[in-house]
Amino acid sequence: GCNPLAETGRSKLQNQRAILNQQILRAVRMRAGAENLLRATTNNKVREQVLLELSFVNSDLQILKEELEGLNISVEVYQNTEETFSIPLVPLGLKETKEVDFTVPLKDFILEHYSEDSSEYEDEIADLMDLRQACRTPSRDEAGIEMLISYFLQLGYLENRFFPPTRHMGVLFTWYDSFTGVPVCQQNLSLEKASILFNIGALYTQIGTRCNRQTQAGLENAVDAFQRAAGVLSYLKETFTHTPSYDMSPAMLNVLVKMMLAQAQECVFEQIGLPGIRNEFFTLVKMTQEVAKVGEVYMLVNTAMNQEPVKENIPYSWSKLAQIKADHYKALAHYFIATILCDHELQAGDDEDEQEKALSQLYDYIPECLMVLTVLKDKIQRKQLGKAHLRKAIVYHEEALRVCGLCKKLRNIDVLQEVLTAAHKRSLLKYAQQETEDDFLSLIQAPDILPKTEHKIETIAPQFSKVKVKDFFHRLGPLSVFSAKQRWTAPRTICIHHKEGELGFSLKGGSPVQIYCLDPVCSAASMGLKEGDYIVSVGGVDCKWLGVNEVLEKLKSVGEQPIEMEVISCQDTGASMHSKSATYSVGMQKTYSLICLAMEEDKIDHTKKAPLKLPFLSWGTKNRQKAASTLCLPSAVAGSSQIKKKLSPFTLLNSESSLY
Repeated sequence: GCNPLAETGRSKLQNQRAILNQQILRAVRMRAGAENLLRATTNNKVREQVLLELSFVNSDLQILKEELEGLNISVEVYQNTEETFSIPLVPLGLKETKEVDFTVPLKDFILEHYSEDSSEYEDEIADLMDLRQACRTPSRDEAGIEMLISYFLQLGYLENRFFPPTRHMGVLFTWYDSFTGVPVCQQNLSLEKASILFNIGALYTQIGTRCNRQTQAGLENAVDAFQRAAGVLSYLKETFTHTPSYDMSPAMLNVLVKMMLAQAQECVFEQIGLPGIRNEFFTLVKMTQEVAKVGEVYMLVNTAMNQEPVKENIPYSWSKLAQIKADHYKALAHYFIATILCDHELQAGDDEDEQEKALSQLYDYIPECLMVLTVLKDKIQRKQLGKAHLRKAIVYHEEALRVCGLCKKLRNIDVLQEVLTAAHKRSLLKYAQQETEDDFLSLIQAPDILPKTEHKIETIAPQFSKVKVKDFFHRLGPLSVFSAKQRWTAPRTICIHHKEGELGFSLKGGSPVQIYCLDPVCSAASMGLKEGDYIVSVGGVDCKWLGVNEVLEKLKSVGEQPIEMEVISCQDTGASMHSKSATYSVGMQKTYSLICLAMEEDKIDHTKKAPLKLPFLSWGTKNRQKAASTLCLPSAVAGSSQIKKKLSPFTLLNSESSLY
């Protein structure tokens, strides 16, 4: 990550954001306390004092919210440092978080669940915490994106290793809302994963605004960055649908995706016009449709920003900037078509049919008194329609300037004022160049322009597979077996004595290997070895990641000398009950048939492992959680072990999502 103490413009903004978040947190707590006191007291004097205090706190919160909005519209800090004459683009600020100490919860879980010495994993825990700390200040480039994705993938491993679905780990994650500054605290790792995804999208927007928009390469990179930002935010909306933070609600994310795609469309238009816009008929037709498309998408963004419940939390200046851009680019579209009509009279060598077809594609409808071919041939009608478009362009320009002047935050952005003023003056000059004596006779209203683009902008889905990461806790063993969902006995030491080169058992499976076809009279069986046990070490050497051949080689390498190996037994007994057809739901009384089934189950010889069956119960993880099945049959016999709802280690890899 970047140096958090570096005095860059972006780091100063993030530091101000962190300070504001703390102030908002303090004010929210004061308001909550005052509201609780107001509900609890019946003393009129106390109520008056509390109401007065509440008014002060609410006023303070409003001021803090406006200051936070000012940080969100501080777009000039994120723009490219080169001199540019373009309307600024809007980036997203990174979500702030508090530090998290994983040390004690993870060490306790390693000792309790994995029965290993947790002190041996201090380096891995420190690496995880260092990576999280670095993700708070990522660099504004591809390296920063890769670091955030690496941590997001590590969280997938972490969730499967240490976060069982049945209980919380005691790790509290705190993230501040990017728009309101209100903190959200949860012990659920999903909040951490969703917030990291949001910051990946936010960092892409900052990369896009940083690109040099005076070069083709810079504009291409900006388009790509905004498309990727939209893809990440869209993925966040579809994957985490119940996030408690306003900035990650589905409605807000939907607006942010539209805004990023609109900014990508704006960069596409700038890319087309970067070499210069030739004053030629068909070139201007193309530019008219492209710029009309930009105006349309910003109009949709502005409409979405003014809908409930987004309207209350979206920065007011963002909504107004979207409205300004919609009016500005609509004005440019009318200016371009006015230039076509005023500057390009039909000449003898021109193709009438092509020009008529091109011009007719610009309109959804044409006033009844006008025909496209007549307009092209008639100089008076041509000029009247051109001036009507100029009048409409001037109206849009004036509206954009008016809205900009009403918003305090936007009024202070100099380059925005300069661009809007220059475009307005250009349209006024063009209108002044036309003859004005017949203006009072012209009653033509300029028709709306149909938007069209040859460059379709779509979201680019995040490609997490391109970032290769290694599980920090790789030494715990293969994730398909050694996960938080599985439970085992503590490691048992078995001393192996060879008899004429025979072990008394076979091995099967991948990593780790399992005991198979165990001879019940062999020495290993008499020492407690069971069918289906996993071998975790041989002769003091870790074997969790070794295959059958490698483990056999280690066992036979000592000749007839005795060798010690450590094994564990899976405590998951749910797999042995898959063949039952009864169903038991939570809260349902135990019927006679259920009790009989449980008693029959208790009579089974548990030393023999039931063969794995794949009946209709092999559904996805989501359905397992939603439906009650025979995996939770009750036990009615005193002293019998309670059946727990666990997934078999053999079916973990077949679930819908082994990592997330």
